[in-house]
Amino acid sequence: MKLSKQGCSQLELSKMKRLGLIGLLLVVLVSWCSAQNVLVNEEDAISRMLDRHIQSNKSNTFVQGWRVQIFSTSDRGKVENAKKDFLQNNPGIPVDWTHSKPYYRLRAGAFSSKLEAMRLLNRLKRDYPSAFPAKDANISLREIVGL
Repeated sequence: MKLSKQGCSQLELSKMKRLGLIGLLLVVLVSWCSAQNVLVNEEDAISRMLDRHIQSNKSNTFVQGWRVQIFSTSDRGKVENAKKDFLQNNPGIPVDWTHSKPYYRLRAGAFSSKLEAMRLLNRLKRDYPSAFPAKDANISLREIVGL
């Protein structure tokens, strides 16, 4: 099959358009990559302030998060028994109690978001109908990460 002169020129024109488009794309990509180098000049006072902030964050091992409160009472013996029962029925779910006069609170899990706590709450609702998600400002990073 023979192509006419006009057919060849259209085919060559199509190839040239593709090559031109690829070349343009490469130029844009190279210029974008080189534009990612940013030099920041900051004052010494700002550098020191940022360093103090970083050190403060490194020394703080507690974060605010969520737990599921499953039981509350003013009787320490009851909360300890409830903890034993919970651990027996729910192995693998961390649980502990806290005391804030006059109540002992039994809380399970350690989550960074309320949504994660709600997942556990839905699992526990059958056995603990009065359970609810509770904010907790003293959650260790190790508890959330699971180290």
